[in-house]
This record gives sequence, structure tokens and C-alpha cells, in this order.
Amino acid sequence: MNLQDIPQIKHLDSNNFFLLAGPCAIEGEEMALRIAERLVEVTDKLQIPYVFKGSFKKANRSRIDSFSGIGDEKALKILRKVSETFGVPTVTDIHTNEDAAMAAEYVDVLQIPAFLVRQTDLVVAAANTGKVVNLKKGQFMSPESMKHAVQKVLDCNNEKVMVTDRGTMFGYQDMIVDYRGIPTMQQYASTVLDVTHSLQQPNQSAGVTGGRPDMIETVAKAGIAVGVDGIFIETHFDPANAKSDGANMLDLKYFEGLMTKLVAIRKTINNF
Repeated sequence: MNLQDIPQIKHLDSNNFFLLAGPCAIEGEEMALRIAERLVEVTDKLQIPYVFKGSFKKANRSRIDSFSGIGDEKALKILRKVSETFGVPTVTDIHTNEDAAMAAEYVDVLQIPAFLVRQTDLVVAAANTGKVVNLKKGQFMSPESMKHAVQKVLDCNNEKVMVTDRGTMFGYQDMIVDYRGIPTMQQYASTVLDVTHSLQQPNQSAGVTGGRPDMIETVAKAGIAVGVDGIFIETHFDPANAKSDGANMLDLKYFEGLMTKLVAIRKTINNF
């Protein structure tokens, strides 16, 4: 995949990493526009190619009473409004074959969740829309095995595919990033590091996922240092009260500081 495959993406000549960032889930129009405005302001300032991320629904919940969304069409229309308001592309995750065609009407990138990346019909449905497909590496999969997921997209005559590492299960309640996997997966497609999901602590007894947001900067810096193509970060202006994945999201007030450091690291790497 080339960044040119993503409509509206800016700063293609910056030699920077690209960024997928936004809230875990679309909770409403005001919150989405508020977060997007700040992210666009910072990425324009630092010349980071940027894609706004927001889930239009959350299907992989631990408990049946967990927040799952505000309504599919309502959330997708908000994603479209973000794109039209700020002139940036958008990405959202899909969970069923029917989601693919529906979401493709509103967003630029379709994301396959890590738990579903081996579901051939879902990957094919996403690929057949002609949109860019972002394949999240399963927590249970090796980097080498992702070449088969990428090939499924290519076999649909769609070369617009990227891979995102989101950590590997380390015991029952933790994740770990094996940075050796980044250059491995870069042999198959552009590779992104999902920083915040790599710091999840799933399978908590309360049925609500925990996290280690204090380690976001450490994991992100390491990813840039080893040459990852893109970074994925979920962020919110009030993580403690976010309706999904608040425990591992970056507080929006720290976003510019982190991006400034990552850009400096990338510039240093580019000089070698």
C-alpha cells in the first residue's frame, strides 16, 4: 500500500510515519469533532499524514451490558462529517460481511479486528469494496502468518492493504510487542504499530479490560526506532469516562508532546 491509496491524506512528502488516531468508539458528534479538531491541528503542525479512527460499533465486548455504540448509521454519518469538516480520511472496524459494504459508503479504510483476521469471508468482503484494508494481527498469530491474510486481499485484486501489530498474548491478562515482527510483516505490506491496544490487559475478573497507558510513550518510541511505517493510537479528552477502552487510551492533553518526540526520533532515523 502507498499512502496515495488513501484519499485526502496530506503531508505525503514529509518522510514521516503516518498516524491512525482517534477515540475507541464514536460516542457522539460533539466528542468526535472535538477530538478530531485537536488531532488535525497537531498533525498539520508536525506534518504527519493522518487518518481519523473511530469505531462505529463495538462488537467484541466482554460483557453484554458494555457500551456497543450509538447506532450504526448515526455513527457512520459522524465519521463522514469528521472527514468533510477537516478534510481527512477515516478508518473504522467491521465485524460482519454486511458491515463491509455499509461502512465503505462512509469511510476510506476498513479495519479487520484482530480476533477476526482469520475470517476469510470477512477479509474478502472488505477487499471487494476496493477500499484500503487494515488487517489487525491476531494476538494469537505469528508475524509470519500474516502473509496469508495479506494474500487474501491481494487475491481479490486489491493491493491497498496494510497490517497492524497490536501485541501478542502474554499469559492470560497481558500483551507484549515483539518488535522483530515489524520488519517481518513489512515484507508483506505497510506495517503499523497499534500502541494503545498493545497495552491492554484483557480478561479482567470484572469483565472490563484494563491497560497500561503509562507505557504508551515507551512502546511508541520503540516502534518508531525500529522503522514502523505507521502508528495507531486511541485517544480521548477524558479517558476515565470514555465508554470503551478508557483504561489504555492516551489522554488527549499528552498527544502533541508525544507526537513531537516521535517525529524527532523519525527524523534522526532518516538521517542514518
